[in-house]
Amino acid sequence: MTTFSDRLKEAMYAQNLKQIDLVHIAAENNVKLGKSHVSQYVSGKTVPRNDILHFLADTLHVDADWLLGDSQENFTARENNSVAPKAPSTTKTSGSVGTSNSSKRGTTPMKKAITDKNDNAGSSAMHIFKKSSKLDNVLYDVRGPVVEEAARMEERGTHVLKLNIGNPAPFGFRTPDEVIYDMSQQLSDCEGYSPSQGLFSARKAIMQYSQIKKLPNVTINDIYTGNGVSELINLCMSALLDNGDEILIPSPDYPLWTACATLAGGKAVHYICDEQSDWYPDIEDMRRKITDRTKALVIINPNNPTGALYPKEVLQKIVDLAREHHLIIFSDEIYDRLVMDGKEHISIASLAPDLFCVTFSGLSKSHMIAGFRIGWMVLSGNKAIAKDYIEGIKMLSNMRLCSNVPAQSVVQTALWGNQSVNDYLVPGGRIYEQREYIYKALTDIPGITAIKPQAAFYMFPKIDVKKFNIINDEKFALDLLQDKKILIVQGSGFNWKQPDHFRVVYLPRIEVLKEAVGKISDFLSYYRQG
Repeated sequence: MTTFSDRLKEAMYAQNLKQIDLVHIAAENNVKLGKSHVSQYVSGKTVPRNDILHFLADTLHVDADWLLGDSQENFTARENNSVAPKAPSTTKTSGSVGTSNSSKRGTTPMKKAITDKNDNAGSSAMHIFKKSSKLDNVLYDVRGPVVEEAARMEERGTHVLKLNIGNPAPFGFRTPDEVIYDMSQQLSDCEGYSPSQGLFSARKAIMQYSQIKKLPNVTINDIYTGNGVSELINLCMSALLDNGDEILIPSPDYPLWTACATLAGGKAVHYICDEQSDWYPDIEDMRRKITDRTKALVIINPNNPTGALYPKEVLQKIVDLAREHHLIIFSDEIYDRLVMDGKEHISIASLAPDLFCVTFSGLSKSHMIAGFRIGWMVLSGNKAIAKDYIEGIKMLSNMRLCSNVPAQSVVQTALWGNQSVNDYLVPGGRIYEQREYIYKALTDIPGITAIKPQAAFYMFPKIDVKKFNIINDEKFALDLLQDKKILIVQGSGFNWKQPDHFRVVYLPRIEVLKEAVGKISDFLSYYRQG
């Protein structure tokens, strides 16, 4: 069966357009079409309304009935049971989206027959439930359309090598034995809710860890545990942002930050991290993008997806900028214990006692327990200026009752027990040696360059787009997946605007990475897009 999704991808490829291009063209023509809409169409999860169908057909220079493919019957039934918005009235140079086309789009014979049948039965039209428009501009391609295609391939029995997500467990990284043992001994005490901010023992350990990191003015009441840092990011954005408020977020970013800011009604304004400066934030770009609507800035240090570690002098410049413009600093430091080459991680909050800072960390990566879902945030510095905001944080924290209690029970053991991850980060250790291999192996491929990561377990290589004629990085990732059964995440999945980067996770053992790099090298020896 040829579906709408199949035809849409074929037409997009023929026109050298990617998903974000359709979103931009729609905006130019006053057509409401968000990233999540297009993602749903491409993945085959849904088909568009009649007006959107014709907009896509006009933009892609194809016939609407052809584009619909064998999805016609479901589409017609759906159209019958929903009220389509008014078709766009503007005209686009690349297509004929306008009133002259919309006047021809009356009820099709098939649609009319179904309507008559419903009328004769005396039944009312079925209401179609759609997702919230808040999701229109939300992107999370770390688990997006390319990943969905990988899942379909696996369902057909194809083995896919996943270099797309930082999940240590599938690659043989084990949770420290003492963490598992301590949890098992405490399970019977973890059957009920904890206080909403977390167990006393967990928060006390986090507070002491914060003191070692030199975070200023932190008490046990400034600690909040969460179901991973992800939940706490969402909570903080929801408590802070009103519609139209702006927040500076790095590009490339971990896309959850942008997604949560957008869902909260805010506007994510992306500042550039400069590849020519070891992926450090471009301070002047940050400065240019601050407006009277800017409430806060976000840093991710150590960085995902680049693996960069920010030195004190860069952090100090960010603090100075935040001080000048009275901004909150949110610092995502989930990888703060995965640092290599003798470097030291510095918490930015330690440099800003007069500012209000929120610092995020957790055990998912440092203790290889991503599935346990245990993270935390620490409020520090000048809390007096954020008193009302903190009340909002408390309110939302209370509403979710508490985070995972069994996972909270091992925070003390994990933070103050044997730090087994340290052995992975020195010469001879798995993460160190895998980084050394992947950096050299990938940069030995003609057309690939990279900045060597100093922390975490990600690298963000650059592709010579002219050499490979790449104009759509999602298609590059999809073609690599289908040709070589290797799953990566394209740079645009991290809100990077150019189609010239991708992220690889170097958690697999070296023998697996060798196989992967060999396949990538072979793929690039013949790959040309378009």
